[in-house]
Amino acid sequence: MAAAVFTCSIILVFISSVKAEECMVHDVLHSQSLISVLVGEPLTVDCLLDKTLALQHMNYSLTWYKSGSKMPVTQVKLSRIHQHKNLLWFMPAILEDSGSYECVMRNLTSCKKIYFSVIVFKNTAGLCFNGDFLYAQEISASSNAKIVCPHLDYFRDEKNTLPIHWYKECNLIDNERFLNRDDDLIINSANVNDSGNYSCKMTYNYMDKEYNISRNIYVTVIETPLKKRTEILYPRNNTIEVELGSNVVVDCNVSSFKDNSIGISWRVNNTLVNFLFMGRVQEGNQEDSFPDGYLFSTVTLNITEVKQEDYGRQFVCHAGEVAAYIALRQPVSDGKIYDAYVLYPKINKVDCIYTPDNFVLKLLPEVLERQCGYNLFILGRDDLPGKAVINVVDETIKQSRRLIIVLVPESSSCSLLQDIFEQQLAVYSALVQDGIKVILIELDKIKDYTNMPESIKYIRQKHGVIRWKGDFTEKSYLANTKFWKNVRYRMPPRRPTSSELHLLPTALNTFQTTER
Repeated sequence: MAAAVFTCSIILVFISSVKAEECMVHDVLHSQSLISVLVGEPLTVDCLLDKTLALQHMNYSLTWYKSGSKMPVTQVKLSRIHQHKNLLWFMPAILEDSGSYECVMRNLTSCKKIYFSVIVFKNTAGLCFNGDFLYAQEISASSNAKIVCPHLDYFRDEKNTLPIHWYKECNLIDNERFLNRDDDLIINSANVNDSGNYSCKMTYNYMDKEYNISRNIYVTVIETPLKKRTEILYPRNNTIEVELGSNVVVDCNVSSFKDNSIGISWRVNNTLVNFLFMGRVQEGNQEDSFPDGYLFSTVTLNITEVKQEDYGRQFVCHAGEVAAYIALRQPVSDGKIYDAYVLYPKINKVDCIYTPDNFVLKLLPEVLERQCGYNLFILGRDDLPGKAVINVVDETIKQSRRLIIVLVPESSSCSLLQDIFEQQLAVYSALVQDGIKVILIELDKIKDYTNMPESIKYIRQKHGVIRWKGDFTEKSYLANTKFWKNVRYRMPPRRPTSSELHLLPTALNTFQTTER
């Protein structure tokens, strides 16, 4: 009898130990756990557990398995399917990869896992998409509608910055109403005829191999006003550069229907920042306003002193069922002092109808420097008196990230001071070989480039031209007009200071312009 009791005890201990090793299944939304990819294209799957369970700073192991297999996915990067850090990579995916995969996270006290279903599909015969695997997006008929090319985060880095090409019904879009901006397609004057199947395509280089990446989207354009859904205008899952030890202030700007009541909060690892950082990181009070009948809400995130552990951390703004994060990174110096060197012709008649002096010395600084935070060098404004012009130009352009060239049409009443202009032309002619990006601006339409220097002709052919059609009214000083958006699109990425990160005015202007 004693032996029987002893044996029973051993069995119970064994069963208890087995149960202790069993993993708790963590539930996620169906839309997150079902993943589809076109055959032959790369796919990355994020485990999510390390983020949702707030375990980034704890000791744990994370392993991927094909469901039903006891052998973990290899971490050898040369393998077509492999685990890299916490991501599962398919390079590329084939039809046989369809099935269930599980991510298992263990630490000293627990084991949790999460399941993902992967579907590898083919496009419909004769088409560039499969109607069963489309992202659905709705946009309103407006002057500035936007279609987003989704889920490109893990295929974008410093080595992979190739442009995105957009197609509608499998035909490459070549229309002035459509503007490709970052990972978005902007449609000017969108209407119901713009509804349909869109595809965004790019190439991705990995381990010296090139892969195609595509996303297929069915877009519905709604002409009747929609009840505005809650939208986070800023942040937009983006990264900003901030100095170690600096004070950073960021606004979470949210727009919604005026009758909505939305609570906004800043969190890290799903924990309110006010409870997590002992006062070093705090959120402010929610402020609401009602522009154009919509609710516009703001909650400020204040990081009083950036610490090393803040870099790479996602500060997430939650607004009802939507969320977006901002991450911090350390600045990387490229040795440049100025964002752009401004080169423009001198006019020797005061009654000239073209006014490059007004444009360069008044309008450019107001918009690009004061409103957008860029640092410009303008000859005649920023150089020291007595220093040779040719030396100033040569030294300063090498310290600049962009070269802005302002041109005026030839006119009998407006001739250039050719000595200075030609002297500068000789300098930026050499820049064609140096690879500096050039922004060419015409003050009014220039019909004939025949008498222009060859370097100007080359730059126009290589970089294109932006035409100024404005005047000097109040509207010309707004940074969110089409002309200034085109200029800012060609400028280098901004490196905001902590005082420039307070984004409420800019976001509010963008919100109002978009909705009207």
